[in-house]
Amino acid sequence: MKIVDVAEFYAEQGGGVRTYIHQKLAAGAAAGHEIVIVAPGPEDKVEEKLGGRIVWVKGPPMPFDPRYFVLYRQKAVHQILDQERPDVVEGSSPWSGGWFAARWRGQAAKTFIFHQDPVAVYPQTFLDRFLPGPRIDKLFSPYWGYLRKLSGHYDATVVSGGWLAERLRRFGVQRPEPVPFGIDKGRFTPDNADDAVRRRWLTTCGVGPDASLVVGISRFHPEKRIGTIIEAFKRASKTRPMAFVLFGDGPTRKRVHKLAQGVKGLHLAGFVKDRELISATLASADAFLHGSAAETYGLVVAEAICSGLPIVVPAVGGAEDLAGPGYSELYTPGKAGECEAALLRCLGGDREAQRAAARTATETKIGTMADHFEGLFALYARLAAERGRRNG
Repeated sequence: MKIVDVAEFYAEQGGGVRTYIHQKLAAGAAAGHEIVIVAPGPEDKVEEKLGGRIVWVKGPPMPFDPRYFVLYRQKAVHQILDQERPDVVEGSSPWSGGWFAARWRGQAAKTFIFHQDPVAVYPQTFLDRFLPGPRIDKLFSPYWGYLRKLSGHYDATVVSGGWLAERLRRFGVQRPEPVPFGIDKGRFTPDNADDAVRRRWLTTCGVGPDASLVVGISRFHPEKRIGTIIEAFKRASKTRPMAFVLFGDGPTRKRVHKLAQGVKGLHLAGFVKDRELISATLASADAFLHGSAAETYGLVVAEAICSGLPIVVPAVGGAEDLAGPGYSELYTPGKAGECEAALLRCLGGDREAQRAAARTATETKIGTMADHFEGLFALYARLAAERGRRNG
């Protein structure tokens, strides 16, 4: 099959979407499929990548995050699709990319990829301190109507888990198909623990060798609620010695750095491409601290679990779906006091028991990316065959 992904939010220094697309390119090549990514960038060009191709469509940088660019040239996207003649087209956003793919008049099967829940990302992030989640969902019923209309142009809406498929069904989004994500379990494993890496981070954070090591990985964006986890760590570190290494970057960089000023034991490590360092850090730490309540899956949370780490996460969304007894502590999104208490409970637990519970969750709750792409490509083969029969 040839699969073309109209990927509006792909960027070379992006977060989870970038990681996922790179995995899909490699998996497609290994399975004998041709994967083509259509993405906005600083210039029109074609780039060979991981056994597939990225076709960049020139657009202006996004005003709030110049790592990303705006996809606004529908005619250019349609010309690319005409030239590629794919078997399956993916619309990977609910905005221009989703509509560009929906409006293309080719014969391919079409899938709407629900990577992000905008109601959770924006309204619930800013309003859940005033209103409960169901009230916010109801308040934004016009948006759910918008999604129903967009998804009606597709053969399936691909989501990362059964809980999310059920959420979308409640709002009438068309044909949700759960294809659970997975993790590179060969890379993210407790076997990657490295005492030298642990000591280095503790020294960098300015704490002693007996301190607990807490890790976070997050794009700096309002939905990630970085302020909550920094404040929670600041409070918790007054109770017991600990260090917090936070990987990431993004549009709220200045605010995050301001919040971090004067917080003892906190180190902002920035955007790190070295996946081996990330995996060794996770496996060498004592807890994973996360703030986002808008995860549709939570790749970094799953990576932490597979690394043997107990997790401290909000009690909602994809992060909660990955949580379980013995290795998880939950708190109300945005509540720094609850997050502090959850972090202290986590660090006060039996580390060996937590590691064993995380190992069980790795085996029973989390698949591999090979599992994910096997399921995805099987779904696409079925949809392409069904579309072929309808086309005569």
